[in-house]
Amino acid sequence: MRLIGMLDSPYVRRVAISLKMLELPFSHEPLSVFSTFDAFAEINSVVKAPSLVTDQAVVLMDSSLILEHAERLATPALSLSPVDVQTHARAQRIISLALAACEKTVQIVYEYNLRPSEKQHQPWLDRVHSQLAAAYRMLELEVKDVDAWIFGDRPLQADITSAVAFRFTREMLSDAVAAVTHPALAALSARAEATEAFSAFPFN
Repeated sequence: MRLIGMLDSPYVRRVAISLKMLELPFSHEPLSVFSTFDAFAEINSVVKAPSLVTDQAVVLMDSSLILEHAERLATPALSLSPVDVQTHARAQRIISLALAACEKTVQIVYEYNLRPSEKQHQPWLDRVHSQLAAAYRMLELEVKDVDAWIFGDRPLQADITSAVAFRFTREMLSDAVAAVTHPALAALSARAEATEAFSAFPFN
């Protein structure tokens, strides 16, 4: 399989780390949706990161859909999703909060970096900043009593996505989410970044 996209995207990075943890072989091609648009378009004309090209040459998009497919390919014992229905629901809530934080971070970054300053809409930015703060406030509450990993003795998708999201926002909007006000997330992020899978696919 081929994973297309840059590791400064939290969506690409969560897929790369998850595939590593699922022990699914793949190659990573760090193409940018900006600087290498044409090369990316030759693989996927939609130019959406991440894109995954399966061994059957099927091109998949959207990190959550890619990971749903990956779970079907992996050994069940390596699954990154809890089996128990209630635990699964909580895991999905945590993942959804982390993905919402990623989405709001991207919106803010794009507003600042891609839109001319005279066209930036402050009420919109204020709204998105409040959504970002709410997502991380709720995510901190979800992980505040975690000593190691959220659901057991190894990181699952809730851990991966939460840690990837927090690192992404801290890198892109360091003033928006302070580590001191999110100690549980900061600790989870540090533990995750020290693992082999996270180290193999660092934020860059």
